[in-house]
Amino acid sequence: MPEGVVLSVSQLNRYVKSIIEQDMNLQTVFVQGEISNFTNHYKTGHFYMTVKDEFSAIKAVMFKSANMRLKFMPENSMSVIIKGRVAVFERDGQYQLYIDDMIPDGTGALSLAFEQLKNKLAAEGLFNPENKKQIPAFPSKVGVVTSPTGAAIRDIINVISRRFPVCELVLCPVAVQGELAAPQIKAAIELFNREKAADVLIVGRGGGSVEELWAFNEEIVARAVAASDIPIISAVGHETDFTICDFAADLRAPTPSAAAELAVPDSVQQREMIMNASRRMLSAVADKIGYEKSRMELNKSALLRLNPQNMIDNLRVRCDKAVMAMDSAVQGFYSQKSAEFSSLCAKLDALSPLKILARGYSVASKGEKIIKDSADVSAGDIINLKLGKGELECEVTQVKGN
Repeated sequence: MPEGVVLSVSQLNRYVKSIIEQDMNLQTVFVQGEISNFTNHYKTGHFYMTVKDEFSAIKAVMFKSANMRLKFMPENSMSVIIKGRVAVFERDGQYQLYIDDMIPDGTGALSLAFEQLKNKLAAEGLFNPENKKQIPAFPSKVGVVTSPTGAAIRDIINVISRRFPVCELVLCPVAVQGELAAPQIKAAIELFNREKAADVLIVGRGGGSVEELWAFNEEIVARAVAASDIPIISAVGHETDFTICDFAADLRAPTPSAAAELAVPDSVQQREMIMNASRRMLSAVADKIGYEKSRMELNKSALLRLNPQNMIDNLRVRCDKAVMAMDSAVQGFYSQKSAEFSSLCAKLDALSPLKILARGYSVASKGEKIIKDSADVSAGDIINLKLGKGELECEVTQVKGN
């Protein structure tokens, strides 16, 4: 610029702006700092803030077209890494940072990585409910993938030995934090499956910071959990802690102790349930037997009434009675007729011509005809005289009238 030239404020700001915008080193910059004075301009949708470190600060703006891509809402005191460019706001003569993208630094970065991996695996169907396996009701072996020295394994041992002491506990010790943790957890899950060493697996550890729990957010652990043929209960941290392992597992427990309770039944409670069921079963069986016995008695009575043998026996008794009645009637009739016959015989005997003949009378007959009138014969006729004893054949020599 020529010496002695007088510029307006606008011209000066425009000149400075042109210099800055021509510097290619300022067109794409990455800046690490802490957010302060954050403002979400609801009318325009733009974000305004100050990005600072312990020595300096710079104004920054993130237009709506850029911040719509963010997966989080910026907050004051949040440490971030910014990608953007440096330019001059000509009106105020102020240079500032125009933000194109932003990611949280430190814990925020882990949170973003968590969400990104969670969304990726969910899109693949790794968390689908239909893929979850049923936890066995009465496992004989419970496998545990955790640190051998942490509080988690002690809690699990205490709970399982109290609730279901007949169950065998199989521990595969692993690191639960640090760079070696994720590969060891993956290898332990695969070993249990290869050896079929358990009916159900508990994978987890006690509480800790996000960084300490991060091994259970690793993709290799999530895929090993989802691919396991053995049902897996995830028990990482405390109740409020969630990890990718929790979503991939068949069941999530808020704590290792809760995982142990979910893995095995309570033997005391089961015994009481069995006793109650036994009592109900015996009562039901007794009621059923009583009911069926009543039905049997009713059916027996009905069968007795309808039994052909009974009908035959009844008919036989009736026949016997009828025969007896008939015999009695015949005997009575015979006796009556016999008496009448005897009486008639006596009368007949008393009136019998033989009796008369026996008293000296005789019966005269001519041929087959009894002679009742002397006019029935003539002199010279041969007649027969029947006597009380024997017969006489006589010739009529003379016929006399009355």
